[in-house]
Formats: sequence, C-alpha cells, structure tokens
Amino acid sequence: QVQLVESGGGLVQAGGSLRLSCEASGRTLSDIAMAWFRQAPGKEREFVACIRLSGYTTYYADSVTGRFTIFKDYTKNKVYLQMNSLKPEDTAVYYCAADSTFGLRVAGEYDYWGQGTQVTVSS
Repeated sequence: QVQLVESGGGLVQAGGSLRLSCEASGRTLSDIAMAWFRQAPGKEREFVACIRLSGYTTYYADSVTGRFTIFKDYTKNKVYLQMNSLKPEDTAVYYCAADSTFGLRVAGEYDYWGQGTQVTVSS
C-alpha cells in the first residue's frame, strides 16, 4: 500500500509560480512510479507529468512542457511539481498518483491517489 498526501496549492495570478508536493508513505519511494494529474470542473482527469523513481526519466503533457518540472527528493520521500508561467487554463484540482509501472498516462491505470489540492490561476 502507498499513501499519498499533496500540499502546496493555492491562488496565483497568471504568469506566477507554485510548487506542489506529494509525500509518499507505505512503500520505498525508489521502487514506484509517481505522477501528477489534474481535473478541471466538468472535465476528465488528465495527465500532467510522471517520473521514474529508480532513475531520472520524466514525461510531460504537451500543454505543460517547458513550464512545469517534476522532481523528487528521496531523503524526504517526496515528489514535487514546480509550475511556472501559470495560465488560467491550468486551474484545476491537482492529484498525485503512484503505480508500480512507469510511464502510464491514463488515470484509471494508477493504483494509488492522493486527496488532491486546488490550484487557481487568475487572469
């Protein structure tokens, strides 16, 4: 079992930055894959980024490439999502997810989820 707790959401103006964090517990962080998804009102949950925790491979959605960075800290058992140049269309609830398989981009394929954290970008 893996437990995930997100934090760091909030309200920011367009062009600003936020850093989300996801703390994992229950299994060794190095042997799972971690990802961030987001869900805006009335829309499906969509893939944002993922990271291979046994190495440094990362994947990003086209909509966030060049603006968002996913990275990890083994010492704190945490994964982060640094979000820069935020846009109003980035407004959503952001979820941390984990699975034993790296590279998954469909929400239904992930076994473990956090509770979500709200990110609101004002124009």
